[in-house]
Amino acid sequence: MSFLFGSRSSKTFKPKKNIPEGSHQYELLKHAEATLGSGNLRAAVMLPEGEDLNEWIAVNTVDFFNQINMLYGTITEFCTETSCSVMSAGPRYEYHWADGTNIKKPIKCSAPKYIDYLMTWVQDQLDEETLFPSKIGVPFPKNFMSVAKTILKRLFRVYAHIYHQHFDSVMQLQEEAHLNTSFKHFIFFVQEFNLIDRRELAPLQDLIEKLGSKDR
Repeated sequence: MSFLFGSRSSKTFKPKKNIPEGSHQYELLKHAEATLGSGNLRAAVMLPEGEDLNEWIAVNTVDFFNQINMLYGTITEFCTETSCSVMSAGPRYEYHWADGTNIKKPIKCSAPKYIDYLMTWVQDQLDEETLFPSKIGVPFPKNFMSVAKTILKRLFRVYAHIYHQHFDSVMQLQEEAHLNTSFKHFIFFVQEFNLIDRRELAPLQDLIEKLGSKDR
């Protein structure tokens, strides 16, 4: 949750996506922050009683976008066209960008370029009122869950890149506790609702197992 980053510089990679104050989604976000404050991340990700699953996933997806935005914003000076000429997560995993509309055929590009494409694309989805309705009573579209899954799958790749290529910089900045807590929250959330295919999580599988075993 964004409150984890309260004491830090508010530098973000893209503008922060705000949930309108006073809206039901804002209340859900506050509920999630309160539960997270208890320190029990497994309980914090569970669907609150009587709440709509789509709305819960929407609120958390916006929040994860904001978290990753801040985390990547702290290390952009280390993630350059030269240092990261391909978007990778270790030597075995390389990502090529396509969004299905502007870029239909996957292209190989540097990590900063890929993450710029990715975060701009996510931002466009979150700003699309028909996909992520912010007004009470406006229904979520039938394809909402598949779009949310694609967003989360792509956001995972930014975590994977940071861990594999920039963890030394994260430690120099003394941000590893923030990164680990944010990623643990993200993983528990996607596991709770089965939102990312296990194969997609392979670049960080060892870390995921370690985080999970610590919580048992």
